[in-house]
Amino acid sequence: MAVRAEAAAPTWKEGRVIGWVTTVDHKRIGVLYLVTSFGFFLAAGVMALLMRTQLSQADNHFITRDRYDELFTIHGTAMVFLFVVPILAGFGNFLVPLMLGARDMAFPRLNAASYWLFLLGGLVILGSFFASGGPARTGWTGYTPLSSDFAPGNGQDLWILGLHLTSLASLAGAINFIVTIHNMRAPGMTWMRIPLFVWAIEAYSVLLVLVLPTISAAVTLLLLDRQFPDTFAFFAPENGGSLLWQHMFWFFGHPEVYIMILPAMGIISEVIPVFSRKPIFGYKAVAFSTIGIAFASMLVWAHHMFAVGLPTWLNGWFMVTSLAVAVPTAVKIFNWLATLWRGNLIFHAPLLFALGFIALFTFGGLTGIMLAVFPFDYQAQDTYFVVGHLHYVLFGGTVFGVFAGIYYWFPKITGRMYGERLALWHFWLMFVGFNATFLPQHMLGLMGMPRRVYTYERHGLFEWYNLISSIGSFIMGVAILIFLVNAIRSWRSGPRVGADPWKADTLEWYTTSPPPPHNFDSVPYVTSPRPLRDLRLRLSAEQR
Repeated sequence: MAVRAEAAAPTWKEGRVIGWVTTVDHKRIGVLYLVTSFGFFLAAGVMALLMRTQLSQADNHFITRDRYDELFTIHGTAMVFLFVVPILAGFGNFLVPLMLGARDMAFPRLNAASYWLFLLGGLVILGSFFASGGPARTGWTGYTPLSSDFAPGNGQDLWILGLHLTSLASLAGAINFIVTIHNMRAPGMTWMRIPLFVWAIEAYSVLLVLVLPTISAAVTLLLLDRQFPDTFAFFAPENGGSLLWQHMFWFFGHPEVYIMILPAMGIISEVIPVFSRKPIFGYKAVAFSTIGIAFASMLVWAHHMFAVGLPTWLNGWFMVTSLAVAVPTAVKIFNWLATLWRGNLIFHAPLLFALGFIALFTFGGLTGIMLAVFPFDYQAQDTYFVVGHLHYVLFGGTVFGVFAGIYYWFPKITGRMYGERLALWHFWLMFVGFNATFLPQHMLGLMGMPRRVYTYERHGLFEWYNLISSIGSFIMGVAILIFLVNAIRSWRSGPRVGADPWKADTLEWYTTSPPPPHNFDSVPYVTSPRPLRDLRLRLSAEQR
């Protein structure tokens, strides 16, 4: 009660704006992450629409080559470092303490610092548009020597600084998640009783701690090469340094793919049981497959380097390890399908986006298996086939998972229900627009269209595929606008809901919507991975 009284006492920090600026409440920090990262998503989406407009016709001159390369680089960087990873951190910040029955994150001030570092890093990266020479134009992978010897101006340096800041933010957040999960669980919540989303955040955090130092070291060496070219030559082509950059980047970059997908898989593992009215099929298998994916992701970085001249036996090793990742991934997919089988399905927006995730991510995974076979990869390397595959995994996978989570937890975050009709329009337009955008890119890649080109000369079917892809991107843009209208309108005036409008299973639904500053007045003893269901059954038995 003392904590509640202290929280209720008015202070100078409770102003409408200053209260958010100075907050150390994990829920507010989670909301800040969600809103800020979605703002960066919108900026990156506008860049994508500009690029697709340029590519909608052959010999188009809507934007110049340099401007296209700048948009391409910042679009990819923003989507990975400013949207996908931080929006998942936003879900984790809001939900992990609630799911564990905790009062807050283990280190509230470090949690706040991680958000402000992320915001600063994002502003630095986008602010590079105003730098001398413009922003970085070397692709989000920053391959040398393009990024070391052929990137004049300060834009590339600001890109490096922005990555440093966002990496520090992610590292601080990951350490906070690990300590919170290991030390602040509710009574009775053993490792085999924690929610599957928390399992995913655990794997996400461990991977971040393991691989972020590599990318930080790589961009530090790159900065030294750029600023002191007469002294340092870490990535000089004559020393084989461009290959060193690829090894360092992809040792981070391939686990980063799973950093971006594992929390989305955790969201799907929470949504499907609730809207199937069944427990998750094979809880332990889903939990351990999360750890299996994280472990395997550390062994496959040269999957992206089959064409650089590695020995055939080494290409074979990375091919086998890449194919092995499909095993724990398939465990998850089959367990989700088994949960849906003969369930009492409720086709609200969270379940529709979860089903879209399964379909699109599975397709992306199958093309990933194709690219893992290095003779095929020789033909498809650096073509639009890879672009299509990447977006089926990360957009069709992670972004659909993110929207499933937004709609699922929207009542908990805001205390109000979203508009279901607009949510259905959002889903179907995004599903149709996504496939129209990225399915033709697989055919374009097989027809020989290289990635990172700003124009082309071929007409006929080649041009038609590009036009369809561009039209699909604008359909997705309309879907995002519908989502924004729905979210803003519902947050302001949507129907109010109680603590548990979905009849869900995990502890975050035990408290009010939205939760109070102290989260819980009391926490029930946890006896299974479904503590709220257990509580409902006990109360029903007592009433009888």
